[in-house]
Amino acid sequence: MRASLFSILAISIIASCSKPSTPLIITADDYHKSVDKVGQIMVHDIFSPPVASRVFAYPNVAAYEIIAQENNKYKSLSGQLTGLVNIPGPGDGKEINFQLAALIAHIDLNRRLIFSEDRMIAYRDSLYGVWESVNAQEFEASKAYGLEVAEHVAQWMDKDNYKQTRTMSKFTVDTDDPSRWQPTPPSYMDGLEPHWNKIRPFVIDSAAQFKPAPPPPFSLEKDSDFYKELIEVYKISQEITEKGDESDEVAMAQFWDCNPYVSVTRGHLMFATKKITPGAHWIGITKIACKKSDYDFDDTVYAYTKTSIAIADAFISCWDEKYRSNLIRPETLINEHIDDSWKPVLQTPPFPEYVSGHSVASGAAAIALTDIFGENFAFDDDTELPYGLPVRSFSSFNEASAEAAISRMYGGIHYRAAIEVGLDQGRDLGKFVVENIDMINKS
Repeated sequence: MRASLFSILAISIIASCSKPSTPLIITADDYHKSVDKVGQIMVHDIFSPPVASRVFAYPNVAAYEIIAQENNKYKSLSGQLTGLVNIPGPGDGKEINFQLAALIAHIDLNRRLIFSEDRMIAYRDSLYGVWESVNAQEFEASKAYGLEVAEHVAQWMDKDNYKQTRTMSKFTVDTDDPSRWQPTPPSYMDGLEPHWNKIRPFVIDSAAQFKPAPPPPFSLEKDSDFYKELIEVYKISQEITEKGDESDEVAMAQFWDCNPYVSVTRGHLMFATKKITPGAHWIGITKIACKKSDYDFDDTVYAYTKTSIAIADAFISCWDEKYRSNLIRPETLINEHIDDSWKPVLQTPPFPEYVSGHSVASGAAAIALTDIFGENFAFDDDTELPYGLPVRSFSSFNEASAEAAISRMYGGIHYRAAIEVGLDQGRDLGKFVVENIDMINKS
């Protein structure tokens, strides 16, 4: 009897061992959720627009490089992005799920880049538990490779001068020159990321490669171009706010606000409202386009990667000009010389005016997305729904970028030159990026 029990047990063990493992299926939705998760954590952690653009770019590059190892449709970015060399190969005889490895690399690099690491670890561990329970062998092999590539990309990332800029001096405000930027209410914060032009670009040759024409010469003479632009901001603000809830211009400004830290004062109480950054808004549009196009996992990674690279270089280029021209914001001049009770529709962000960061980033992102999805790609943008703002619809990415740019004037935070020149700067930079990275095998 005892022998029979042992025989039955042995047969059961053999049968269970011989049972084929369930393959792990990783979908585009899994990648979208990972991108969404880091976006939510960045809102919580209050990442500035330039820093947020860096956080999006590197994890996408790591995931893309893994995908390019297996999918012959895609080419590696090694040798195309500044300083990036070939990632380690997967090795022979390993049961690697490349989509899973790419997702693991994406999650791991995000963990390294955000502040609230515990939130990303909890998200990661919940996924690890599921994958391991379904197919431990495939999970372990894919995890090992994904983490190996994440470490490779992290070593490249750590040489982009970001850490060095953390110890550089704060921006010094020039109080003697009336044209120079001054901190603005209500928080009067220091100039944000004054050394961002020292960050290593991804594709552009240098931060100054797309240096725009200078702004109109500063002058408070009423017949000067500069004063005309100043008074235009003031008058438009009055006109659109008088319309009240019927103002589409105010709706545009609020929709594209994308200020990660809005300081609110009520009596003796001061608190902050948190939102996504301009780059995060365009990453959200990338998700919308991927879903509408029914992109699979690999194509989704490609779209995020190309778009995030363009956005990252756009912020490096834009910030180079911001602290070169160091131009004063409309709010400061209007309060001092026109109307001391005037307030912009949007809260003025803490850095110089020229050029408009949202205009540059939107222009670059729109060009990248147009290159991926086509010229007349209509979409409904629901990115701001979590912040209580309704959906806006666009017939193309370029139309959306133009609205994002002009919204900054409606918001009262930029002059016209910063918007128009910034949008052109972003589009020119975006064209350079898509023309100088070769990601698709044509054969």
